[in-house]
Amino acid sequence: MNNIPLGPAELSFITIYLFSLIGIGYCGMRARRENSLKDFYLAGSGVGFLVLVLTLYATQYSGNTLFAFTGKTFRIGYAWLMSVHFMTAIIVVYLVFAPKLHRLAKRESFITPADFLEHRFSHRPYTVLASITMVLAIGNYLLAQLTAMGLLLQGMTTFEPQTAFVTGVILLAVIMLVYETLGGFRAVAWTDMIQGGILMVGFAILLFVVLDHFGGLAKSFETLKEAKPEKVATPDELGIRQWFSYIIVVGIGGALYPQAIQRIYAARSNKVLRNGVATMAFLPLTASLIAVLVGVTAAASTAPELAALKDADSDRVFGEICRIVMEKSVFHRWLVVVLLSAVLAALMSTADSVLLSVSSMLTKDIYHRQINPSASEGKLTMIGKSVSWVVVTIMAAIAIYLNSLENKPTLVKLMDMKFDMLMQLGPGFILGMHWRGMKPSAPFWGLVSGLTLVFALYPIGTLTNWGVHAGVFGLTLNLAVVVVISYLRPSHARSKGLLET
Repeated sequence: MNNIPLGPAELSFITIYLFSLIGIGYCGMRARRENSLKDFYLAGSGVGFLVLVLTLYATQYSGNTLFAFTGKTFRIGYAWLMSVHFMTAIIVVYLVFAPKLHRLAKRESFITPADFLEHRFSHRPYTVLASITMVLAIGNYLLAQLTAMGLLLQGMTTFEPQTAFVTGVILLAVIMLVYETLGGFRAVAWTDMIQGGILMVGFAILLFVVLDHFGGLAKSFETLKEAKPEKVATPDELGIRQWFSYIIVVGIGGALYPQAIQRIYAARSNKVLRNGVATMAFLPLTASLIAVLVGVTAAASTAPELAALKDADSDRVFGEICRIVMEKSVFHRWLVVVLLSAVLAALMSTADSVLLSVSSMLTKDIYHRQINPSASEGKLTMIGKSVSWVVVTIMAAIAIYLNSLENKPTLVKLMDMKFDMLMQLGPGFILGMHWRGMKPSAPFWGLVSGLTLVFALYPIGTLTNWGVHAGVFGLTLNLAVVVVISYLRPSHARSKGLLET
């Protein structure tokens, strides 16, 4: 314990905060009205405006925002302002399909994202492949959150780095698992509401402590302009293509997060959903923008701890900043403690949402639909809880292994991969919501084609060489296949009643 640069009071504050999450999980369990999948995964009748906004905020802005966005900005500079634009693009895509999907979900009692696909297309291979794609994509996202948990403790302590990383992954993962399996979606939404509020406060504190300690933005800009001009330069043609590529990939892929779709289902009413999404449009300014400003300030710093960081270790920037700032005064020390709580909130609120979605899809879409259709609601709920523990155990082991490698993947790289995969579901969810003439088999073959091209292009490094994500090429081919198949043999059978909502 002496290796942790926090006193008993600070540790007690953080400990109380973490165990309060377990308490909320217990309250969520007591509030459950029935032992059903709908109650466990969607909180029964749904959530109101405030809970919806904060749970969406806490889910969208995660350890990736604090660790990956600051790390990415540290590496490339002001060009990462594109993150503000692509996080806003997610909201635009929501507006295209979310209200209509919500009305249909309430009418048909959808629980998982694949429930809509099954209802719309009745094409079992597509439903299964889409479910597997979503599980793999956000499983990768869960891996990123667990990695960030380890990086947090690694940056905030003087333990041997790998020991600190392993401890952070295991400790925080267990706490998250306990409250998630106790209370299900209700516990996750309630904890997200608290964590989302803490996260907003934390971002404000982060900006204050960084600017206060390292100097203002004007000073940082001039320093970078002189010492590292490439980090303040206007993006070249390649950079511009990357900018637009990120807007497309994140805008579509981020809107198709399975956990986000389940929150669309869970909104208490269509009015609550519309107001919640509209409010979300302004929130990138409170998260992504601040992370960028912190990253460029750190890049301009001459502090030895930051100057010594290589690109491969840039995801540690946030942790190193906290360590430096907290040594300034007692006041700054406590600001960092609150900030640390915000980081924990960001990590766990995203990880618990992802875990709940993975659990629901593996349980309902794979086990129930494909293996045991006669399983009772109680048995399915129990299996869903067990699946959560198995998934986290596997992902934690992978996170620990990857961190031990010399050439470890960055958090942004993990983020890019999940978006490339998720956006291939766009034709099914977005076009399928509006296009009556889409043939049931079309999105299946489109998804197969898109994913095949994405993974075939990964060795080429299209984002680096051409400025375009592999997912954009994949989606282009995907859409072409969908259109060709649908117009060659049009079918309207599964469109009956779809647009009546």
